[in-house]
Amino acid sequence: MQVVLHTGLHQTDSDRLFKTLLRNRDGLRPEGVAIPGPGKYRKLISEMLNALGDGRPSPDTRDVLLDSILDEDTGHVDRLILSHENLFSVPKIAFQGGTVYRKAEQRLRTLCDIFAQDSVEVFIALRNPATFLPALLTATPHDSLGALLNGLDPSQLRWSDLIGRITTALPNMPVTVWCDEDSPLIWGEVIREFAGVEPTHPIIGAYARMADIMSKEGMTRFRTYLADSPGLTEIQTRRVMVAFLDKYADDTMIEDELDVPGWDQDLVHAMTEQYEEDLFEIGRMPGVTLIAP
Repeated sequence: MQVVLHTGLHQTDSDRLFKTLLRNRDGLRPEGVAIPGPGKYRKLISEMLNALGDGRPSPDTRDVLLDSILDEDTGHVDRLILSHENLFSVPKIAFQGGTVYRKAEQRLRTLCDIFAQDSVEVFIALRNPATFLPALLTATPHDSLGALLNGLDPSQLRWSDLIGRITTALPNMPVTVWCDEDSPLIWGEVIREFAGVEPTHPIIGAYARMADIMSKEGMTRFRTYLADSPGLTEIQTRRVMVAFLDKYADDTMIEDELDVPGWDQDLVHAMTEQYEEDLFEIGRMPGVTLIAP
């Protein structure tokens, strides 16, 4: 069995992604894809990982977990999709010890031990630290970024460090990443990659993220264009999406309000440039797939 773990990041439309997956559950079931409701496993997995710590799981842990996750009428499962944005940590301790998600590789290693007879892969959405950090702060009881970051310089946050730690600890585990900022253009592709289906497989809600940032008129015209233009390739569809977003995007839904004490536009610009350079490095990492427009 293939076990697909969606691990966040926090503040990257994780729940929206899982809701889209759930909308496609019935259509993916004949493909051997199981998408259980999160209430069946998120708390259970967190409690199990907290209890184990650095310890090894018992031989029957996998069976106990699957009995709790899968319904009796699920049928044969080739691919199990689990989504848990707090798998690495809850938001308030995301930078415990001054390191981003310091227990990430330990927790993934434990899950790989639990599913030792299966093939485990990880999916992680990334986000520009310049917008990620202020957004994460709002999800915590901390009153300042300094308290959240535990000594880490925000300008030194590199997602390549996190991905590198994971791939070093678990070199045989495939890692798929994408930018949250690109989600409107690649939402359908991301869902298909999760499900492990062909690029032509129909997906309900493939343009849901695009609809979030486009005017109703623009979305109506876009859907009409697609209906009138059957047979478009993925590349052609992507170009059409870009054209419609250029004309009909709602700027109020795209721009992030950044009001962080001590931050100015120069710092935000520098962090954004570093993020783009970081993505280039991540895209070159062995075992890592970067989904891009």
